[in-house]
Amino acid sequence: MDGEKTPNPRAQGERWTTDQVLAMAPDAASRKAGGKLATPGPWSEAGAGDGAVWGVCKGSGSAPYRAMVDTTSPAFKCGCPSRKFPCKHALGLLLLWASEDGSDGDDGDNGGVVTGTEPPRWVAEWLSGRREHREDRPGKGDKDGGKDKGSKGLADPEGARRRAERRAQRAGAGAEELERRLADLLRSGLAAADRAGYGSWDETAARMVDAQAPGLAARVRELGSIPGSGADWPSRLLEECALLHLLDEGLLGIERLPEPLAATVRSRVGLPAHPDGSGKDSTGTDSTGTDGTGTGGTGDAARNGSGESSGNDSGGSSAERTVRDRWLVLAQQDREEGPQGKLTTRRIWMRGERTGRMALHLSFAGPGRTHDLALAPGLVLDADLTYYPGARPLRVAVGERYAPAAPGGVPAGCGADAALAAYGDALRDDPWLDAWPVVLADVVPIPGRPPTPGRPGTGWQLADADGESALPVDPRCEGGTGLWQLAAISGGGPLTVFGECGHRGFVPLTTWDPAPVAL
Repeated sequence: MDGEKTPNPRAQGERWTTDQVLAMAPDAASRKAGGKLATPGPWSEAGAGDGAVWGVCKGSGSAPYRAMVDTTSPAFKCGCPSRKFPCKHALGLLLLWASEDGSDGDDGDNGGVVTGTEPPRWVAEWLSGRREHREDRPGKGDKDGGKDKGSKGLADPEGARRRAERRAQRAGAGAEELERRLADLLRSGLAAADRAGYGSWDETAARMVDAQAPGLAARVRELGSIPGSGADWPSRLLEECALLHLLDEGLLGIERLPEPLAATVRSRVGLPAHPDGSGKDSTGTDSTGTDGTGTGGTGDAARNGSGESSGNDSGGSSAERTVRDRWLVLAQQDREEGPQGKLTTRRIWMRGERTGRMALHLSFAGPGRTHDLALAPGLVLDADLTYYPGARPLRVAVGERYAPAAPGGVPAGCGADAALAAYGDALRDDPWLDAWPVVLADVVPIPGRPPTPGRPGTGWQLADADGESALPVDPRCEGGTGLWQLAAISGGGPLTVFGECGHRGFVPLTTWDPAPVAL
């Protein structure tokens, strides 16, 4: 019956496909290494059941590695020293499981994964701890946001409020200092920015970090990279200065802003946020991540790939901003950030089948830590998602799940004109938005042309199959192999492509062939 919870969703998990497993790999090297372990030889005690897969793999050391995967979340754990998640042992185990025919109790004689069995104690204890923790997370009716009852944030709410006020005051002081820096730049002329070099910008960015405004620091560093970067750099520098001035003024006058817009300003500055609107983020990280899409919004073209109007839930309570739908996973991307890549940011984009709304789940993991959520592109998750407050909500927290994730189909999409309209519509509420997620349908990748004497070069494009319109591809994508992979899959024919449409161009993330292929 529609709307009822599955009685025992963990017992009803479906065997993953090879493509779904490979989509979880953090990089090409891990996919290759995992493939070498996708044979029964290295494995013993391998089994699957109760929403998990486990096994013991012979490694290079004297002690074997115990690998286990919770396929309902998913999540991974292995005894190896690798800092990658999932590691090659978890990938090899999943690939071995995915390659088998799935009949209960099979493969035991061949050393494969024995299915339909009870997890051993070392797996059961890990699963029990994970599932108990998941029941206490946001969206499960627990107003403490999943924190321990004895945590300092809950035991001393007044202290937490004072700390938040002090941080806001420091950020405000940083914004005032930044306004003086921008005024000095304009008085001395933009040409002075080229002569000054990057050092002065780096010093200003460090001052914003001291003011606990990482969003301002990131934008200052971007300003420092513009001078001398092309023939039109003065105009681009002036545009970015104007946006930064607008953000500073928004923070300094935040008490006069409507709450949804105030939440957007806080997130762009880098002040922490939480889906309950408390301003407390369990990740301890900028609520927008680093890609500038944290509080973006949807366009009006709801079910044609560009998302739907954000409605009236952008500033209400968490219950009002919670949406149940069947969410199709469009892409998952891990990116190393911070000094020496010590912080890994995972972005998972989803779209509701019923509502057409776009959603972005962000998680952060330091060295030796795993992300709290992993979902391969193409899966459908029947769950509650709670949107973070903002003028154009996009970032979400995952709440109650009503069934295990299951394979989905190819999403509907829109054309180039509708994609641009969706991004432009979102900019009305969030002028600092760098890009907006869009599914393009029936587009053909057009390779760029290098410049020749008397003839300028052109960049890559994604053109509508009818030839009416085209989107330029973000030039930053041209250094990798993803665009050529996209062209090879296309073979000159139309494709469905998911990515982000922004002022730099379109960034393709996933295509369908017909199974999802990460780019």
